[in-house]
Amino acid sequence: YNLSDSALDTALNRDLPNLTSLNLSLCKDVTDNSLGRIATHCKNLENLDLGGCTKITNTGLLLISWGLKRIKRLNLRSCWQISDHGIGHLAGVNGQPAAAAAAGGGGARLLEDLCLQDCQKVTDEALKHIADGLTAIRRINLSFCLSVTDTGLKSLSRVKSLRDLNLRSCDNVSDIGIGFLSSAGGVGSSSSGGGGGGSPLLDRLDVSFCDRVTDSSMAHIGSGMTGLSSLSLSACQITDCGVVRISRDLPNLVVLNIGQCGKVTDDAMKTIAANMKALRSIDLYGCTKVTAAGIQALDKLDHLKIVNRGLWHQF
Repeated sequence: YNLSDSALDTALNRDLPNLTSLNLSLCKDVTDNSLGRIATHCKNLENLDLGGCTKITNTGLLLISWGLKRIKRLNLRSCWQISDHGIGHLAGVNGQPAAAAAAGGGGARLLEDLCLQDCQKVTDEALKHIADGLTAIRRINLSFCLSVTDTGLKSLSRVKSLRDLNLRSCDNVSDIGIGFLSSAGGVGSSSSGGGGGGSPLLDRLDVSFCDRVTDSSMAHIGSGMTGLSSLSLSACQITDCGVVRISRDLPNLVVLNIGQCGKVTDDAMKTIAANMKALRSIDLYGCTKVTAAGIQALDKLDHLKIVNRGLWHQF
């Protein structure tokens, strides 16, 4: 935690071709100067964790995009100075100098996993950059990004490679955005061939604590995201009707988190037991209308191993 630029200057004073993973999380004194060293001497880096490095700016992302062409996983959690412009650098869509273009252009084109949790300056514009430039992206964590709205999800609906999307506590995401994600040709479309574009399915979706997500979203998910294996809806405004819809339309669901959904009752449990035969884990913490009878109904699920009703739950 006490690493500084001067310490990294000493460690990174020569090329390190065998270094593929570097964790600098919570090194709060590390700045863009260190990223310049890393981009120069660690060309084969695939995994870089900068979570909590609050002095990193958009300039650092420019250095990453130019120097780390093999980067696949990048954690920028709580890098509060990062904004849409920096994500544009990562995506290679900000307009690069001629020398960079001649060398293949900027952008982390192989990036698969991007964590932007709690990056408060990130908005819908960043998601447009991602959709335009990061064509290999598979996992995006946008939890607590309060400026992300339904418009940004419309951009993400164009990302055919996306498998795992975390929108936890994105207060401005609503049923409209979930509709964009599940529409034909988007990341949640199950169509193959024809007009739908054959986009693959999302495998994991987390919209917990998005209080504008309601039963209408369950209809969207049920019709357009039928390949989901994990769905987190904790504290969303859903009722038995919504749960019934997804229980019938998501036969492959393995993990369902509906904790703190206070309108869900035993009727939903009975429908889950009748339809979700692959379910292995369900979170019901704070579901005050689910009684012992509802829990007993879940006993019919042969593969169900975890029924959580307590505060602490490992998702």
